[in-house]
Amino acid sequence: MDYSLSMPNARPVAPAAKINLKQVSLPTEHGSWGFLFEPIVVALAIGPSISGFAIAVMTIGAFLARQPLKVLIIDRLGQRNNARARAAVNFLILFSAISAVGFASTLYLTGIRPLMPFILVLPFAAVQIYFDGSRKSRGLLPELLGGVSISASSAAILLAGGATLFAAGAIWMLMIARLIPSIIYIRNRLRLEKGKDHSLRQPIGFHSTAFIATVILAYYGGVPWLAVGAMALLLFRAVTGLSPTRKKLKAMQIGVLEVIYGAIMVLAVVVGHYVGI
Repeated sequence: MDYSLSMPNARPVAPAAKINLKQVSLPTEHGSWGFLFEPIVVALAIGPSISGFAIAVMTIGAFLARQPLKVLIIDRLGQRNNARARAAVNFLILFSAISAVGFASTLYLTGIRPLMPFILVLPFAAVQIYFDGSRKSRGLLPELLGGVSISASSAAILLAGGATLFAAGAIWMLMIARLIPSIIYIRNRLRLEKGKDHSLRQPIGFHSTAFIATVILAYYGGVPWLAVGAMALLLFRAVTGLSPTRKKLKAMQIGVLEVIYGAIMVLAVVVGHYVGI
């Protein structure tokens, strides 16, 4: 018997809105995955250690925790969707626990010294969280700060593996030289493909500076010379990718190509390190 028909004040219960758990738990910027793993893979390949693996776990956990934290902050400031907020809290606890395990393992194995690069970029991470809560995480500044912050994992992993400050710092600088110009290039390439105003001088200038910095690092023995070749390839990619004669690409195609360029950089550094060129 349908009692709602005999009760004039009864209202049908609306079905609960479905929550997209993928949007709650995983970053929406697909290119950020490459930027996460490139420094980690390079550092673990040339300076493997158990404590370095623990730092990788800590870094991945912290990276994953950012998305549910962002969702939670935005939800509490405005939308007030309790189901989505609960899901965000659950994912935040899970990813934070993963990061905490890596952090505790690092402290137990090697102490605080390898974590100094992360301490240096803490202000950058705080600024990123502010932009996340303000729904401005796609801006240039938070993306650049994110590139610097996430690349700190390379220096931390190498320090955990016993590398010198110079060696760890050189690889960190190389990763920054790879990520920062690439972020600027991708933003301008996407704007170009959409027919919007874009800059050619800015990406070329940053890539040229990165190339010169890599040459200096290689000259002083901080990075292999093969990394210079990879950086030259990135500069060539920026010049041709923003030229009128370029092949027009969709955003996903640009992202896939960037993953390939990142893999080339990783291989250049790792192979160059072991071969000695």
